[in-house]
Amino acid sequence: MFIRPLRRLLTRPTAVSHFHTFPPCLSSRKILQNFKLADIGEGITECEVIKWNVKELGAIQSFDPLCEVQSDKASVEITSPFDGIVKEILVKEGEVAKVGQGLCVIEVDEELSDSASAEQLEPASSAAAAPSPVIPNSKFVEDAVSRAEQIREEPSAPRRLHPMDPNYLPSSTLDVNRENVLAKPSVRHHARQSKVDLALLSGSGRDGRIDKKDIDAFLSQQASSVSVDLSSVAPRAQTEQDVIVELGRTRYGMWKAMTQSLEVPHFGYSTSLDLTSLHSLLPTLNSHIPEHFDPSKSSSLPINPSALHPAPSPPLVPESAQFTRLTYLPILIKTLAKAMMAWPVLRSSITPGSVNGGGKPTLTIRPHADIAVALSTPTGLYTPVIPHADTHSIYSLSSQLKHLSFLGRQVPCALTMNEMPKRGATVTISNIGAIGDGEYAHPVLVPGGGVAIVAIGRARWVWDVSKSDRGERRLKVGVSWSADHRVLEGAELAAFVESWRAYVEAPERLIGEGI
Repeated sequence: MFIRPLRRLLTRPTAVSHFHTFPPCLSSRKILQNFKLADIGEGITECEVIKWNVKELGAIQSFDPLCEVQSDKASVEITSPFDGIVKEILVKEGEVAKVGQGLCVIEVDEELSDSASAEQLEPASSAAAAPSPVIPNSKFVEDAVSRAEQIREEPSAPRRLHPMDPNYLPSSTLDVNRENVLAKPSVRHHARQSKVDLALLSGSGRDGRIDKKDIDAFLSQQASSVSVDLSSVAPRAQTEQDVIVELGRTRYGMWKAMTQSLEVPHFGYSTSLDLTSLHSLLPTLNSHIPEHFDPSKSSSLPINPSALHPAPSPPLVPESAQFTRLTYLPILIKTLAKAMMAWPVLRSSITPGSVNGGGKPTLTIRPHADIAVALSTPTGLYTPVIPHADTHSIYSLSSQLKHLSFLGRQVPCALTMNEMPKRGATVTISNIGAIGDGEYAHPVLVPGGGVAIVAIGRARWVWDVSKSDRGERRLKVGVSWSADHRVLEGAELAAFVESWRAYVEAPERLIGEGI
């Protein structure tokens, strides 16, 4: 009761004196609220706090980013639902918080806390709801005076309006600053890591958007202006002590999944596929990539096809999903999906302990081929899903792969539950040949990861004498399968692979079947 009148007296301008009484009962009542981690998605029980955007005793406003958390599937930015002061941060950066656990303690006005969500707030303590009288002493007065001077010296930031507020102005009408610069979250993260002020750059992207290449060009320009004598730089002393590194969120999830994979009895099968016909077909497919997937191939026709009636407009393809060259992988995925449609067991997923089946596990047959792609990212291994792969064209599958690869390269990973649904896929494909020089592998199938997984090695030109004594030069790639032996028999897997081979080695069948 003593601090608030003192603070109000200290924060008034010194040039004018005011003498009046201010009843403490009329001041806004402050209470402490425990801000909890809400349920951010189905099946998510805990999240790792990646970064705090506010410090202790720092002011926070409505809709300001409070912190950034990451689950097994995606990263989410949590915003503040009201104005207040962050009194204490309960979960530090790098720590894991359970859903419903308090993230921080925020001091808010009592009337503001009444309108906030009860799921995310709870009183921090009973003492905060009923403040006890304060007995002033000299030490307490000094602390109050220093705090009041600090509040008077620090100008308060302007209140940010909600986008639905009638007084809200778009960012284009505001002064250019670090928050109003057009840039993706990954670019802002790259700028913070490189200690570059985005307000000093001019974007080369659409509508002045700043890309990573703009930051790299700015850094290279700074580096060229400073000459460093490398001979004068002493080599850094190498440490000879062991370093303990804790597993990150994604790698720890991979560790748990690989441990659970020991419950699945694996059946392995390896063979090679002949890609010679696909190799001859690939140049033709590359020269006819649709314009909405490759805008550089736009061409104007001498006759307008929409003269009589508007022609169907192509779907909008984001820049991250555009490509200029096809590879073998989307064709292999398309042929794999065609083979899966002929084999329902490869489109099935296991439901253990089903009540309808009297406690026995059951198989759920899906109407389409859902294929997952193993994706190695800077933050770990992910398996995004391409649903209904049998309904996609080869060009559409290539676009999907390009977009998923773009999301996985972001730091933190930009893959969400839209790309990695809880039900997952029934077959997973891993293109290890794109990185290593190996031909065969032994992929691991985890519970919930479908009924089979295939690893594709690096394609090689070999001299094949299996069809003629003289032999011929053929392009072949090794494929390695691991299947759940509780569901698939060895003969079934071998016959399915032969069905897949019939499409890969004779791609003309896709034309006859209408692709």
